[in-house]
Formats: sequence, structure tokens, C-alpha cells
Amino acid sequence: MKVVCETDRLIIRHLQLKDATFIIRLLNEASFIRYIADKNVRTKMDAENYLLNGPLDSYKAFGYGLNLVVLKKTGTPIGMCGLLKRTELEHPDIGYAFLSEYCGMGYAYEAALSILNDAVTTHSLQTILAVTSPDNVNSITLLNKAGFNSLGVMELYGAKNNIYEYRSQ
Repeated sequence: MKVVCETDRLIIRHLQLKDATFIIRLLNEASFIRYIADKNVRTKMDAENYLLNGPLDSYKAFGYGLNLVVLKKTGTPIGMCGLLKRTELEHPDIGYAFLSEYCGMGYAYEAALSILNDAVTTHSLQTILAVTSPDNVNSITLLNKAGFNSLGVMELYGAKNNIYEYRSQ
């Protein structure tokens, strides 16, 4: 298990196949389906395929990917946060999703800042993008607070999305 970064309250580590049950729960949250997509992950096999062909493949190809976010005190998984490299985008973009009961507590912001710091220091990335649904107010607020600037709107995966950019100093 590779720990990517830690904060006062969180441990952010690479996802593993043993996280499949959590992935089923997270990817079927109403907010995940509404603001990200319905990934059609319903069974343990679906979740393992998602992990193998997504985060685990990304770790091998790029050295980064989506990571599991757990509470440091209890070890409870509460979400995921990390970098994605999409062929449609010139630079990696940050992605995050959290179980609804852990939203509004600053965990996503805390994880995002830690991932941005890791992207700059570990992976020497100067530019990180972010993509949000135009009606995802919480995500837009987080990105603005984290220092992202709006680049406008682009079509991605058949839908209009806001695109943001973060540049390290």
C-alpha cells in the first residue's frame, strides 16, 4: 500500500483491489452519478475492473492516479482524490469524489491541496486542470478556493463542462 500524502486528518493512498466494496458504494452515490458519470459499477467484479483499468493502470503508466482518502483516526474510507491523465486534455486534471456524509467538512479541499502539492513536488507538474459540471457549485467553490482559474467551457464526453487551470509558482 503506497501512501501518497497525509494531512492532519487524512491519509491519501493508492487504491487496491481490496477497496472494491468501497468503490461500489462511492460510484453509486447520487452526487457521483449526477456530477461525474454513471460508471455502471454494480458488482465486485465491476469494481475490480474499474480499479484495474483506471487507477491501478494509471499508477503504472504515469506514476499517479485516483487515490483512496481515509480518515487518519479511524481508517474509514471517505472518498477518492488524485490526478487523471485524459487523452482529451493537454495536462493532467484533478479529480475527487466523497461519500455524501463526509461532504461539507473540508475533507475534499484538504485532500485536493495535498494532491496539488504532491503533483508539483513529486511529479514536477506545473499545470493541473480540473473539469466540473457547470451546476456543481460545491466543486466550483473548492476549485476557486484552491487557486484554480476558469478557462471557460468545453465539450467533454458529450457534455458541456467548465474547465479550470492551476499553475504552480
